[in-house]
Amino acid sequence: MQTGTPDELWREDCAPRRVLELFATKWTSMILHTLHARHGGTARTGVLHRSLPGISKKMLVQTLRELEASGLINRQVYDSVPPSVDYSLTELGQRLVEPIEMIYDWARDNAPALDALQPRQTSRRR
Repeated sequence: MQTGTPDELWREDCAPRRVLELFATKWTSMILHTLHARHGGTARTGVLHRSLPGISKKMLVQTLRELEASGLINRQVYDSVPPSVDYSLTELGQRLVEPIEMIYDWARDNAPALDALQPRQTSRRR
């Protein structure tokens, strides 16, 4: 937004705030990135769980539900024994992956500088 923009562009429900809400959990971008980069846009729950070290099954399922409710992924349930579920990126999810990939590329390019940062007290990084 530009300096001097009208107040209505800074509302609590403005688009920039809504997109940042999607990133309220650290797993949102990682799940979208993993679906895109490692699995071509579609994966089953178990495959995603194995692809994301450190995520609990509960957190994975919770984040997948939030991503589905946000319209970023589709959930396809197959009538099999046991039932299986595929998650795939929607068109909106594919478009959101583009800036996520730019951030991930930036992070890889700047890894030494990021490694030199002092970890926050709440960080799991040692």
